[in-house]
Amino acid sequence: MRRDSATPGLRPTTTILPLLVALVALVGCARPGGPGGTAGAKADGRPRVALVMKSLANEVFATMADGARAHQAGRSDRYELIVNGMRNETDVFEQVTLIEQMVARGVAAIVIAPADSKAVVPALKRAADAGVLVVNIDNRLDPAVLVESDLAAPFVGPDNREGARLAGEAVAARLEAGAEVAIIEGIVTAFNGQQRALGLEDAAIAAGLRIVARQSGQWEMEKANGIAASLLTEHPALAAILCANDSMALGAAAAIEASGRKVLLSGFDNVPAVAPLLADGRLAVTVDQHGDRLAVAGIEAALDILAGAATPEDRTTPVDLVTGAP
Repeated sequence: MRRDSATPGLRPTTTILPLLVALVALVGCARPGGPGGTAGAKADGRPRVALVMKSLANEVFATMADGARAHQAGRSDRYELIVNGMRNETDVFEQVTLIEQMVARGVAAIVIAPADSKAVVPALKRAADAGVLVVNIDNRLDPAVLVESDLAAPFVGPDNREGARLAGEAVAARLEAGAEVAIIEGIVTAFNGQQRALGLEDAAIAAGLRIVARQSGQWEMEKANGIAASLLTEHPALAAILCANDSMALGAAAAIEASGRKVLLSGFDNVPAVAPLLADGRLAVTVDQHGDRLAVAGIEAALDILAGAATPEDRTTPVDLVTGAP
């Protein structure tokens, strides 16, 4: 027996096809993307926000994550938070995987501190195409790559070049013109690493200091320790080492101490671990970018945009100089 001919005159294909079309249209409308949409919202209407960090082994990003969790705990009726971090500061592939996992979990927004300013853009573009809002914090995504990828991602974060310039000026004020200095920069493909190195250069050049070396410590303490040890051997007159973050400054401080020399040192981030070095003068200066508030600023921007209360635009967060004992 043919079940599709049980009712005389009924043509199932002409009846079922419109129903399928209507069902597909309904499903397609169930997840609108973009600001003000319901993409990534839970049944109670709360948007689900993913915070995608660099390595949570780095005190900076652990502090950002803690600040974000505290913010959400006080506003649990407003949004849900998912915090992710990489194991290794340089493992861009892992961060791309995290982005893809967050899209699969149906988040409304991804607030990301990118490990690389270019390499993660294609994954973020796919997320945006799936209806996920992207907000960039800490390390700015490459503007040219964003334009090329047609990805709109507002940046919420500090002026890294200005912050590093302030640190460099504080060190330069304690040196004579012509003094030898070296720069240990971060990951060279990271925009904030590039900007901090430029800020340190700006200060050194303006003060008439002689930059004898510029090497990448890839944000890591151990790498910076080895670089600093070599610099101290190769440049007997080296007067200062300017580091683009505190992790590298800690590594350089150990090398300086082992050498028995007096060399000025700067950092960036003001992580708790450098407090003793600031207190006894081993670290001349660092820069506080208020990590505990930085991720929160990105999350607040995302929530405002999702609610339709704000247009996606960049927001600059504060940086403050923290000086050590003379």
